[in-house]
This record gives sequence, C-alpha cells and structure tokens, in this order.
Amino acid sequence: MDQSQLGSLIRAVRVRKGLRQRDLAEIARVSAPTISRLERGRAGGMTLETIERVAAAVEVRVDLLGRWRGGDAVRLLNRRHSLLADSFAAFLGRHDGWFVEPEVSFSIYGERGFIDQLGWHAATGHLLVVELKTEFADINEMLGTLDRKARLARKIAADRGWRPARVSVWLIVADSRTNRRHAAEHASLLRSRFPLDGRSLAAFLENPSAPTSGMAFWTDLHQANAGRHGGRTMTRVRRLRPPDAAEGSFARARPGPNPGSAPSHAGDSAATGRPERAQRSPGEHLT
Repeated sequence: MDQSQLGSLIRAVRVRKGLRQRDLAEIARVSAPTISRLERGRAGGMTLETIERVAAAVEVRVDLLGRWRGGDAVRLLNRRHSLLADSFAAFLGRHDGWFVEPEVSFSIYGERGFIDQLGWHAATGHLLVVELKTEFADINEMLGTLDRKARLARKIAADRGWRPARVSVWLIVADSRTNRRHAAEHASLLRSRFPLDGRSLAAFLENPSAPTSGMAFWTDLHQANAGRHGGRTMTRVRRLRPPDAAEGSFARARPGPNPGSAPSHAGDSAATGRPERAQRSPGEHLT
C-alpha cells in the first residue's frame, strides 16, 4: 500500500468512526496538520512510529514490506531458509534410525498448512515435529501455529503409515544477534513452551525414549567459514562465554562435521559466571 492509499484508508476509517482530524490528532498525540498531511498521502519525513501511532488510533494495521530487485528479495529469504533446512536435515540424518521428510503439507478438517520437517524414528515410534525460523516475527502467532501442528501431528503421521507412540517438538532458529534479542524479550514465554535447549538436542536424537520440547539456535556451516585440511573439515570454534542479557540464555546448536558430533554448548558456563575454554570435539579444529 502506497502513501496515497494509506492516507485515504485512514481518512475513510476516521470519517466512519465520526472523528474529526483534531480528534484523531488528540488520540494519536500528534498535531492536526500531521493528520492532514498523512491523509493527503504526504507522509514523507514522518517517522514510522508516527504513522503507526495514527493508524493504530483508528484500528488500521500498517505492515512494512521490503522489496529488492523484483522477486530477488523473496528468493534471497527462501535461500536462507533452505540453507537452514538442509543443515538441520543433514544433522538429523547423521543420527541412527532417523528418517526426515521435508515440507509436509496437511489438510485436516479444514485446517491447512505444512510442517517444515517431520522426523520419524521407527525403532522407538518417535515422531519429531521441526519448525525452522530464519527470523522471529510474531512469536505468539508462531507458538499458536506450532501448537496446532503438534496437535495434528499424529494424524499427519498416520496418513504415512506411521503409528507414533510419542511426539516431540523442536524449534530451530537461525543464530543471529537479532533473533537472540527477540528471544530474550520473550524468554519466560519461550522457556515455558520449550524447556530444553541445544545442549539437549543431540542426546535426545541418540536416545529418543521420551517426548521432548526444545528450542536451539542453529549456526549454518558456510563455505566461507570452513576449509579443507587433509580431507577433514575445518570448523571455526569460538571461545565460550556467559550469555549476556541481550542474548538470553538459550544454547547455540552447531552442526558438527562428524556423525557423532553434538551441538555446541554455548551457555554452559552460565552457572559459574566464568568463561570456559573451548573444547575440541572429534573432527573439529581451532582456526
């Protein structure tokens, strides 16, 4: 929606509510000339906060949509999601007995959608629902959607001939400062929904004997951060440090190059308050 359309919509809703421009200005805590400019499609120079405050006063939602080189923006975001999906699927596949099916669509009693990845461990009858996020948007909406997927998971599995004895749900989030900041802002809510973190993920996959629910920050291994040395992957290992308030306390999960490697345990030193020395795992090298 462009400035002219937004202004026309705000004016139409204001008139429908029986408000004058000065009434709306008082509600939104802006000047009357600001309302006049916005309704005439002249929002240039206004802050996004001002525009959103005026729109919210008449119950109009403003969505900020970024565009870049036509459809290239969508392809760029999809590529990030694909990298995350490929990395986690490879990690899951390196644990014995796990089969993973990507992008599982469903339509059950009018409820439609898709699950990013559905993992199946036939030996234990364990079903794993995986939600992948390159960025946090609306956390409450995400949790509601994920709860719906978990509720329908047994029926979705039954359509594939699987009879799960237990269901686990894991949220895998691309590791970034922005995502960690958003997670810290909703730490209590996320902790209540996802009691486990990345430190528990590998152990669960090795022995899926009980249902779990967890969230792990995931670091993709890009070629820019890895090299080859004697036929073995060079993986950057950073010194561990206690998580600060801006990053929250969720552990970072890093897929290792070997089948037995586990997510890194960033945050393990939180109990002592002292940073620990980074430990070399089998197949990992300090660079």
